[in-house]
Amino acid sequence: MITFINNNIDIPYKIFREKYNQAYLQKQDSIQSIAISSFSPKSNEVYSRYVNLKIVDDKNFIFFTNYDSPKSKQFEMHNQISATIFWSKTNTQIRMLAKIQKMSKSFNNEYFINRNLKKNALAISSNQSNQIDSYSQVIENYNRSLESDDLKKCPDYWGGFSFIPYYFEFWDGHESRINKREVYGLAGGIWKHSFLQP
Repeated sequence: MITFINNNIDIPYKIFREKYNQAYLQKQDSIQSIAISSFSPKSNEVYSRYVNLKIVDDKNFIFFTNYDSPKSKQFEMHNQISATIFWSKTNTQIRMLAKIQKMSKSFNNEYFINRNLKKNALAISSNQSNQIDSYSQVIENYNRSLESDDLKKCPDYWGGFSFIPYYFEFWDGHESRINKREVYGLAGGIWKHSFLQP
């Protein structure tokens, strides 16, 4: 699930919430899954991965990760991303373009202390995306953290990222392939509304 706080009244945010509610009522699996694409100036390549969108607070879409991970370093080098959600139960795709930044240490601490301790143990034990000899070592590291670490203390290398979209595309799929593509793009502080051909 996604937690909504301080609901933004701008039209694209209202549409996003409406489409989320529709998918939720249809019991959409992994409703919080969102694909984030980043660009690495170092390798001149684009990378994509799924993360769990946890919070939408006013204009901010927030997820959490390891700050030492490759994606976090890519965000720091190039703070523009794209994000895509697909909810199969309602045949809805939402595409966003956005700027991304780290959340504050105080925000991360408050969020971490209220998380499930098993999730915290995994966050503490994993050097995310670094190579390791075997999967059994991953389990061993996790069990060690579960038993010995302070699971309420947020490590410096873990926390949230917030992205604020400046472009939304709402895609509604139809069996006829006459798909509806509705766009909102931010220009001069105003959301410009348009449609795209299927």
